[in-house]
Amino acid sequence: MSPSVPQATAAPGPAGTAARLDALRGPVPPRSHDARTIAALTVNPGCSRRAVLDAAGVDKRKLAERIGFPARYGQSPFAITRGLAFEKQVKADNCAALLELLRAEPLRFDVPEHEYVDLGVEPEADPAAPVNLDRAARYERTRQAFARVAAGEPLLADHPLLRLDVGGRTAYVEPDVVALSARPADASASAPARLYVAEVKSFAVIDGQADPAKVGAAATQAAVYVLALRRLFTELGVDPAIVADDVLLICPTDFANKPSAHLLDVRRQIAAVERQLARLPRIGALIADLDPAVDFDLAVDPPEAKGEPGREHRSAVELTKSLTMIEARYAPECVTNCEMAFHCRSEARAAGAADALGRSVRDALGGIESLSEALEIADGTAGAGSGQHEAARLLRAAARAYDEALRVAPRAAGGSEADG
Repeated sequence: MSPSVPQATAAPGPAGTAARLDALRGPVPPRSHDARTIAALTVNPGCSRRAVLDAAGVDKRKLAERIGFPARYGQSPFAITRGLAFEKQVKADNCAALLELLRAEPLRFDVPEHEYVDLGVEPEADPAAPVNLDRAARYERTRQAFARVAAGEPLLADHPLLRLDVGGRTAYVEPDVVALSARPADASASAPARLYVAEVKSFAVIDGQADPAKVGAAATQAAVYVLALRRLFTELGVDPAIVADDVLLICPTDFANKPSAHLLDVRRQIAAVERQLARLPRIGALIADLDPAVDFDLAVDPPEAKGEPGREHRSAVELTKSLTMIEARYAPECVTNCEMAFHCRSEARAAGAADALGRSVRDALGGIESLSEALEIADGTAGAGSGQHEAARLLRAAARAYDEALRVAPRAAGGSEADG
């Protein structure tokens, strides 16, 4: 009788995947992807742990707090209030300030008159007390508005709601505004107008310079919106090239609150987002082999008596154990992009993983996964494996240089004392 060969577990179908993801999350509403989390995929696309948590809609910030590693990044309430006030200023009077920025120096866009449409409120609602639409209704209204644009109507869409497929699940994203039918000053009169996504940010541009990290993050986030808008036009049977490769970044100038407009070429960021969405493993394949015990239920039952804490469905120990059963791929960049970063960093350091030192170190080590293995190869107590000979040569050269530096340092110190 021939020995049986283990077979890989087949990925569940869409219904089975959705049911398993709901079970992973427990009886709490899901947290959805947004432009920030999709943009973060370009930072660390190979992390299965984040992919599963995001697909299941687990609140990663709350999970990190429950296991004792609270996230330490995010905007302060003051920064959020300032940002909302600046956005309100830019969008006042049906985005009059935005249109003026497009037409003025240095952009000098040819912008026709637009019909302003706020896609985030009921069309019949009292403007003084707008009623927010649910996501499905908002998306349908957005689709109808851009169908009118495809037919040639000039619309300026505020609060459009777009969507992308992320790992087999639908994610909704909301750009600040889409300024439609604009033509750059250097374009010929016969050139078609393009649709421009405008991203309003409250960080300042001082003397023509802004924080490169913040500009880069804004560009990647805007690229998500461009990609989502292009996919909507593709669904409508319209050439997606109608959406410009450039986006409008609206920021305060210097130390005043006066808005300024800057054109950013986001082709590189669009390509990066597309590449990572295409590479993102289908979530069904990721959860197919998960232990049934893996569970991130963050629900808390009401207290039985006043003053007593509620009963947590899962303890910190149980949640941590579930995390260890999904592979993570920590990198230092995670600290500013993922709420789970401090837990994963602690885990990577405890395991002596080379990932904890960053991608450049990991890549230079050429397949040597742990720091202990790297040290053993460097001092000659372990041999290099297949494909590790170049990394081993560099490690041993570095070890010799380090040992030589230690030998020279005492002599140099002794000599300087004698000279004194």
